[in-house]
Amino acid sequence: MPTTFHRVGTGAHPVLVLHGWFGDAHAFEPIEPWLCGEAFSYVFMDCRGYGGMRDVRGDYTIDEIANDALALAGTLGIETFSLVGHSMGGMAIERIAVLAPDRVRALVAVAPVPCGGIAYDPATRQLLEAAAGCAHIRRGIIDRSTGGRLPDTWLDWKAQYSMQRASPEAFAGYFPAWADTDFSAEIVGRHPVKVLVGEHDPVFNAALMERTYLRRYANASIEVIGNAGHYPMNETPLALVSGIEQFLVPFGGS
Repeated sequence: MPTTFHRVGTGAHPVLVLHGWFGDAHAFEPIEPWLCGEAFSYVFMDCRGYGGMRDVRGDYTIDEIANDALALAGTLGIETFSLVGHSMGGMAIERIAVLAPDRVRALVAVAPVPCGGIAYDPATRQLLEAAAGCAHIRRGIIDRSTGGRLPDTWLDWKAQYSMQRASPEAFAGYFPAWADTDFSAEIVGRHPVKVLVGEHDPVFNAALMERTYLRRYANASIEVIGNAGHYPMNETPLALVSGIEQFLVPFGGS
C-alpha cells in the first residue's frame, strides 16, 4: 500500500529512516538541514497510524513496519540501502535486516528498542498503556526519558506533537509490538551496526546496548551522545548527524 514519506538529499547512498513511538517522519526535522545531501538520499517514512498515514489502520506490528519499508524501497527502485531507526524504529530496522539481509548495507540504531523487547514491571506497563489517551502521561514519560532536565515548553510541545501526529489506536497498538516482540533468535549478526544513545536516557542506555547489540552483532559499536536523552534529534541534532554519517560513509558504494 502507498506509504507517506519525504526525501532529503540526492546522493547515491540511500538511507531509510524509521521514527519512534512518539514521532513520525517529520520528527527528524531538526537534523535535516545538516544532512549531507550530496552523499546520501534519506527517505523518512511514516508508520501506519502516524503522520500522513494517521488515518490508515493496520495491525501495528514490527513486521508490518518492516514490510512497509521494504515495499517503499521497492516502489522507489532502491535495491540496497542503509537504515536509521529511532526507539521503536530501531527494532524495526533490525527486523528489516532479518527479512532482507542482502539489501541492507549498515544499521544505525538511535536510542533503540532491542530486538528482544523490554520487560516492564506491571506499574510501568500500566502507565505506558495509559499514555495512548493522555497527553499529561506522555509528557511525564518524555520528561523521564530525557533525564528530567529539559524546558517545560519543549516537554509540552513534544507531548502535543505526539498526540497530534499519531492516532490513539496506533499508539496503543504499537506499545505491545515493541515491548513484547522478540525475534532475537533470528539475528544473524553479520551487518555493521552503530548504536547511538544519550547519556541521560535512563532505559535505552549503553548498559542495555552492551547486553543486546554487542552480543548479537560481530561488527557493532556504541557511542554515547553527551547532553542528550532519548531524543538526540531534538536535543543534540549536530552530534546525531555526525554520529550517523561518519559511520555510514564507508558503506556508500553500490
